[in-house]
Amino acid sequence: MDELLAVVAELGLELHPDRVRVVASKIEGLGSVEQFTLARPAFGPNADKVLIAKLGHAWHGADSMSPRDVATALRGASATAVEQQRRGSVELTWTGPSSGQVPVRHTEQVLMEVINAAQRRLFIVSFVAYQVNSIGKALTEAVARGVQLDVLLESSTAHGGKIDHDSAEAMRKLVPSARLFAWSAHEKGAAGQYPGVVHAKCAVADGRVAFITSANLTSAAMERNMELGILVTGGNLPDELHNHLEALIATKVLQAVEIA
Repeated sequence: MDELLAVVAELGLELHPDRVRVVASKIEGLGSVEQFTLARPAFGPNADKVLIAKLGHAWHGADSMSPRDVATALRGASATAVEQQRRGSVELTWTGPSSGQVPVRHTEQVLMEVINAAQRRLFIVSFVAYQVNSIGKALTEAVARGVQLDVLLESSTAHGGKIDHDSAEAMRKLVPSARLFAWSAHEKGAAGQYPGVVHAKCAVADGRVAFITSANLTSAAMERNMELGILVTGGNLPDELHNHLEALIATKVLQAVEIA
């Protein structure tokens, strides 16, 4: 029984709720677990065949569960997964020495996950960017599949910023079609004051997934530095962050960078 419920829970997370409804209806109409093969087409052509086989095996081991019981369990698992997505989840990310006390995920791995998850829009913010060819490749692939890529970087000293390296030019070479932005000099502080800099680092995809990190877009940050971040999936925060960044563009706090 426990094995069956574990597989049902996994399917609730894996399958789209609409697909779960189709599968549950098909299973509910079966006479017994012996007819499970008749329900396999309902999972669709792209479903995980190993996971489907696990369901059949686990159900045979818990044949006291009727088709209606299994269908109800699937619907409950799917509803729970949807609610979990709505509430959101937070995961720790880390680059640097491991303590062995807390399970963490590597910064570059998580950043790549966010980039690869983007289907419509992707916004990345970093103080500086250089020597990140693997990230550049992932960004290029995102643009190729139709993702609108916006990147905010600190300006070089030649353009009123605080770093010698021209990150915008480097990013343009990596991903020519990216929309590049800089913090407007008029918004960085009053005359005579030390101007602010773009010190934020984050990546947000489709308003669904947000990676908030100490890591810049550099090979050192991805591989060698001690960097800390959190990955937020679902809930309100990713959408709020994406809308905030886009509002800064709309109000011209962030201005497009023109590369000669």
